Amino acid sequence: MSSRDRGSPPSSSSSSLIPGGIDQYNEKVKNQIQALVRVIKYARTCKEDNVPSLIEEGLYLGSVAAACNKNVLKDYNVTHILTIASSLKPAHPDDFVYKVVRVVDKEDTNLGVYFDECVDFIDEAKRQGGSVLVHCFVGKSRSVTIVVAYLMKKHGMTLDQALQHVKSKRPVASPNAGFIRQLQDLEKSMQGKQERIAQCQA
Repeated sequence: MSSRDRGSPPSSSSSSLIPGGIDQYNEKVKNQIQALVRVIKYARTCKEDNVPSLIEEGLYLGSVAAACNKNVLKDYNVTHILTIASSLKPAHPDDFVYKVVRVVDKEDTNLGVYFDECVDFIDEAKRQGGSVLVHCFVGKSRSVTIVVAYLMKKHGMTLDQALQHVKSKRPVASPNAGFIRQLQDLEKSMQGKQERIAQCQA
């Protein structure tokens, strides 16, 4: 091999493969980092947030860690657990009555279609003299949305009143923008019904 051959630059075909390879590698590393962050977040949640927040008599709100804390749940007279998450399995299926709504925490998820059945599940737990824990993963968006909808439908609260009440009990509460829009739609629907009732009684 001549010195010219040894010193020649790489061919254009081999150099064209490098950017794609780097991009794929970067994407893989990024995904691994995100997975690691989720694991760390999960571990922190399990350690620091394993006691549910009391919203009102018979209704608790919390994270997956709270849903796993069987001793505390028993102490709080929790008999029913409402899981609002796509990938969380019941931790204690022999100890509690479960309902699982398999949804992801994304703005385009239609959580509103589950409002009525979730309200019925909460009411059933209370009718039986028990309490219900509503939870998702962090207890911040999906489960909060369901609890806010419950307060609006059962107590006639406005969205703002219900959300502020929940935040006063669980400060991390923060439904995503899509869920807020669905709660706003619920509020409009309830206002419309009240106006029609008022017109009929007039």
